[in-house]
Amino acid sequence: MTEIEPPAGFDSAGFSPGFLDHGGPYFLKEQGSDPQLVGLRICAHHINYQDSAHGGVISTFADVALSHAVYDAERPRLAPSTITIQVNYLKGAKLGDWLEARVRLDRLGGRTAYTSGEITIDGVCIATMTGVFAIKRG
Repeated sequence: MTEIEPPAGFDSAGFSPGFLDHGGPYFLKEQGSDPQLVGLRICAHHINYQDSAHGGVISTFADVALSHAVYDAERPRLAPSTITIQVNYLKGAKLGDWLEARVRLDRLGGRTAYTSGEITIDGVCIATMTGVFAIKRG
């Protein structure tokens, strides 16, 4: 794969090797006290037979972004496991599009976290998402 240039302020997420290597590469941008922005450039390996990003790419991106917000919410970091995720597809993504996931940590309980957010391209919402995660504290 060729080197992917993210927009200014985004750095490689450096997620551990494995499944996430196939869906990404993913990028992170700090936002102060808010959850980090997660970014993804749509590459050739994300495209389906209709020349759009496959829905599985978008749902995986949603899961990555929502779970990362939970993981990063406390120190020591949390270990989230997806209980449920819902993605509402509003518009497609094409080759070369830059996706950003904005996440809200709606509730962080003792064993469960509730999240929501949007995936955008150039500020236009292409998907909404919600997720519930089981959390394990170190």
